[in-house]
Amino acid sequence: MDPSRALLRQIVMCRQHLRTAAVSREQRRCSLHTNVIDTLRERNFIHSVTSQDIHACAASPVAVYCGVDPTASSLHLGNMVTLMSLLHFHVAGHQTIPLVGNATGMIGDPSGRSTERVALDRDTLAANVAGIEAQLERFFARGTEYALKRDSSIDARLLKKIRILHNADWYHGMNILTFLGSVGRYARVGAMMARDSVKSRIVSANGISFTEFSYQLLQAYDFWHLFHNHGCRIQIGGSDQWGNITAGTDLIHRMDYDQAQKTGVIHENNGGTSIDRAFGLTIPLLTTTSGEKFGKSAGNAIWLDERRTSPFDIYQFFVKTADADVERFLNMFTFLSKKTIQDVVVEHQTCPEKFVAQRMLAAEVTELIHGVSGIRQALCATEVLFGNGQSDAQRFSACDFADAFAHDKRMVSVPRSAVYGKSISDIAVLTGACRSKSEASRLVQGGGLYWNNQPVSDAKWIPAAASTSVSCNNFVGGGTIGILRTGKTNYRLLRLLDSDQEAKEQV
Repeated sequence: MDPSRALLRQIVMCRQHLRTAAVSREQRRCSLHTNVIDTLRERNFIHSVTSQDIHACAASPVAVYCGVDPTASSLHLGNMVTLMSLLHFHVAGHQTIPLVGNATGMIGDPSGRSTERVALDRDTLAANVAGIEAQLERFFARGTEYALKRDSSIDARLLKKIRILHNADWYHGMNILTFLGSVGRYARVGAMMARDSVKSRIVSANGISFTEFSYQLLQAYDFWHLFHNHGCRIQIGGSDQWGNITAGTDLIHRMDYDQAQKTGVIHENNGGTSIDRAFGLTIPLLTTTSGEKFGKSAGNAIWLDERRTSPFDIYQFFVKTADADVERFLNMFTFLSKKTIQDVVVEHQTCPEKFVAQRMLAAEVTELIHGVSGIRQALCATEVLFGNGQSDAQRFSACDFADAFAHDKRMVSVPRSAVYGKSISDIAVLTGACRSKSEASRLVQGGGLYWNNQPVSDAKWIPAAASTSVSCNNFVGGGTIGILRTGKTNYRLLRLLDSDQEAKEQV
């Protein structure tokens, strides 16, 4: 044999051996590390699985996905339950695929709904897709950073890059005849009618449109496409997604990819084993012990976008967690060890009035979503609004206040000159805390008006009698912030701007 060819053959064989050894090392690493399915079970993430063989599937690195339809420009806490399970797969070394449904978002999933979604125009849909994609990137970046700090067993070098995909990419150019000739051929109307999301809508007054009825076929095809083109073997979703997920595993079982590629005609796969190669996992739909849907506050969604729900409001939402829910939420929304969680729960049970477990939960979740800066903002706002006195707020700088209340309508920014010589009654009107000076005076007389968390006794009191007094103890944050409260919960923050700051904000 030609020596050069023999050498080339040896090099090729050596490379193959190295690749095999690398795969073997990664498989051993995964088998030695706690299986992510065990982790999810331990933390009460799993509602149902399509097969118990999912445990063996997850023993080695696989691709796993969950879909998010862009019905809004931001995700909310309800989405976070599923995203946390995907984050667990990510830090365990699996390839995670958040799928943005910019195609299915034009239709709307009927699961869990009593009425049809309002159709989105293309501009709104595009804006929502851009917002959610950026948010997913932030969530996994911050979530990974948070998890690495809490779990020393995670090896950052072995983590795979998050792969955000859009399902419009594979529906582009596909016409209705192609879809019906492939996916529709293997859809059984009886099975489609039996889905819970469909049954509940059919008997309702509004019924269900053919558009929403067909949604399950689109989600099924998403799984089929990801399975064959991205090696995705596991789909995650809320428990209300069970019908859509099993529609996908069934389609993977029936539709043969190789035949479709060769002839353009998809023949039924009668092998009987391919369904075992694709798995579904559903997460419980969380409700509080009072029966309320998790992620709602007074009927409003708690958004992950800080421009819609501030880090402070996220923090406060979790601080108000009921005692009966706090241990469950610590397991699901943090990467704290089981021992740490058990210890803090015991401490909380000893002194429940201190809300130790709730405060830990709130701090952990806020940091996970918004990073270290987010928790500082939340703590700053918390001490400002619920602190025992002015000394609590003095610990924070003017920048802390500006960041903590950057998107909060309770902060009112005015030039310094606007408060010189103004009475507290004038300032109450200026900030919108009171509609008139007479209302402010009545509140003062009744002991219901506070400045920097201290009661005001004189409606004519002047916090800043002259320009030189603005930086005195009547203001916090380096002499730039005044905290005005009427009653128990109505707050306004007066932020004083220098002339150069005023010019920048106007720009």
